[in-house]
Amino acid sequence: MNAFIGWLNRHIVPVAAKIGSIRWLVALRDAFIAIMPAMMAGAVSTVLNVLIRDIPTQFKWMGIVDSMQWLIGINAMVWTGTLAILGLLFAFTFGYQLAVQYQVEPVTGGIVVLGTFIMSLPQNFMLPLKGTLSKGAAKLITDAGGVVDGKNVSMWGFFNFGKFFGSYGFFTVMIMGALAMTLYIWLMKKNVTIRMPEAVPPAIAKAFTGIIPATAALYLAGVVNYLFSLNKTTVIEFIATIVQEPLLNMSQGFWAVLLMTLLVQIFWFFGLHGTNVLGPVLDSIWLTAQIANMNAFMKGEALPFVWTRNAFDLYAWIGGAGSTLLLLIAILMFSKRDDQRTVAKLSIAPGCFNVNEPVMFGLPIVLDPIYFIPFIVAPVVMVSIAYGAHMLGWVSPVKNQIVWSMPPFVNSIIATMDWRAPILQAVNMVIGFLIYVPFVKAANKLDPELIVPEPPMKKAKTVADDRNGDRNLEGDAI
Repeated sequence: MNAFIGWLNRHIVPVAAKIGSIRWLVALRDAFIAIMPAMMAGAVSTVLNVLIRDIPTQFKWMGIVDSMQWLIGINAMVWTGTLAILGLLFAFTFGYQLAVQYQVEPVTGGIVVLGTFIMSLPQNFMLPLKGTLSKGAAKLITDAGGVVDGKNVSMWGFFNFGKFFGSYGFFTVMIMGALAMTLYIWLMKKNVTIRMPEAVPPAIAKAFTGIIPATAALYLAGVVNYLFSLNKTTVIEFIATIVQEPLLNMSQGFWAVLLMTLLVQIFWFFGLHGTNVLGPVLDSIWLTAQIANMNAFMKGEALPFVWTRNAFDLYAWIGGAGSTLLLLIAILMFSKRDDQRTVAKLSIAPGCFNVNEPVMFGLPIVLDPIYFIPFIVAPVVMVSIAYGAHMLGWVSPVKNQIVWSMPPFVNSIIATMDWRAPILQAVNMVIGFLIYVPFVKAANKLDPELIVPEPPMKKAKTVADDRNGDRNLEGDAI
């Protein structure tokens, strides 16, 4: 075991540390974190519509639905301004965070990537005609700026809001945004900028500083998009077909889910925040799938993906990576070591909200050869069970965003809107607990001096003992 841990420490940990310090990946992670408020606002609107529209409709309580139309309409507006445009929001935050990492003007960086993303969208809408339009309908279309050529109806400047502005554009933002920002950052670092006199206010000076780099970066994006248009396609559709859709399809496979779970556990064991190190991968792939599910659910469509970002939190990382909440319960029930019981008592409250740093570094689990095996095995077994349950249709996929700190059972109900989800969570918790118990008992034998001594058994008093006690008292009195 020590040899294996040593090998991992020499070969895996340095790579993970380097990955975690790559500025592009840090910017990607922080960009996803930055759009979390919008995601949560959209999630609230989705949950409310389930409670006041979908559930009453299912039971034919139409009076509730009719009386709550005003709130249903507000929820739709909130969704339109949050989940429906996450691609736009992510474009700005990605450019902003990249600029922050390279210490150049961040607002201009956000504008560059946002403009690049808009360029990548189809600039016109075309619909084939199956019949003949009336003169009135044709005039209505042409008055709105459209063109009717007998076979098709087309309109320039029409964006497919529902398709392209959401998570569909995430990979386009990452790829095209990275291309444009590379030139922007390089020109800024080379001081290819407009320098204003010191008397000019700083806000104006900053804006002028980014003019040349931003213009060059946007023109680079424009050239790339123009070349794609010559082939009668768009950048966003090309990237979605070649990159995004294959990756999302791969992410739904069992081995992809298992590998991600395993890597997060290994990184955590060596003291690296596994979910942060691999956050760019988790968010760019499984969060994209989750947002697609959320949008489909809001529209009343079938959910396109089975396994999403929050599914890891619900079923594999209960109480944090490694499902350490179950370890804490096992320690409180079976450990005789005073040091571990003290850490468990202090860590159980944060663990209920998925904060497990106290147990990771206080017990510690990090680099502990005893807990290495269950720390790896428990989440792997739990994620396998949950994946199988999803594939068999025993539980609904995640269709709503939750915050990572939400406690067990509450998070599964809100995320899935399925009463079976907390049952699956409970099954996984029992199994994870049983995996940890033998290792907690084994830890009792490591340091005997840390074992809490059991209080001596009190001998039951007898009548003879009472008489002897009375005689002793009489003797003392004499």
